[in-house]
Amino acid sequence: MSKRGYHHGNLREALVEAALVLIEAKGPTGFTLSEAAKQAGVTPAAVYRHFAGREDLIAEIARQGYDIFADLIAYAFETGQPSALASFEATGRAYLAFARKYPGHYVAMFESGISINRTPELAHVAGRAMEVLQRAAAQLSEHIPADKRPPPQMFSAHIWAMSHGVVELFARGSPGTRSPFPPEDLLETGIGIYLRGLGLIPPDQ
Repeated sequence: MSKRGYHHGNLREALVEAALVLIEAKGPTGFTLSEAAKQAGVTPAAVYRHFAGREDLIAEIARQGYDIFADLIAYAFETGQPSALASFEATGRAYLAFARKYPGHYVAMFESGISINRTPELAHVAGRAMEVLQRAAAQLSEHIPADKRPPPQMFSAHIWAMSHGVVELFARGSPGTRSPFPPEDLLETGIGIYLRGLGLIPPDQ
């Protein structure tokens, strides 16, 4: 591709797309801004009109990823109704689907070492994703008396951690971690066991 400098029509997004390719191939710390510029077909100097460094570029990818992720799990929960268990299982499947479909974004979000508080925009969209799970958790526990109700923030965080664990161990091809069961089945049964143990869903649901 010819060098286009800062006259590139959509340089910021072109750099994001270039970095996503590099993240998937080399990991979040395995490339330089110069490589991202080359991948995007622009001069290295043009990059600094949008990003001060590689971490800023990765943070933007993480921000976009959380935005997509929040929309996906919100849609999954809403379409999983009216069953509380079905809704939570749907959010788990959405987590797995996101990790598979958007591996570069997933790595930027969870494996790059970039803090969600690096920018106000990143913190906002990351918080929106967690709010979806907390809202789902609050709805799930409405039938339990307030004095016996576990904090929604607690068990939504547990569901998030369980989903993340299944993704990391069994859905992303980690060496030596092949499971005899599909990741979706592992997650759904785990969510069901956990929610029944808390008394959040009836034993026969």
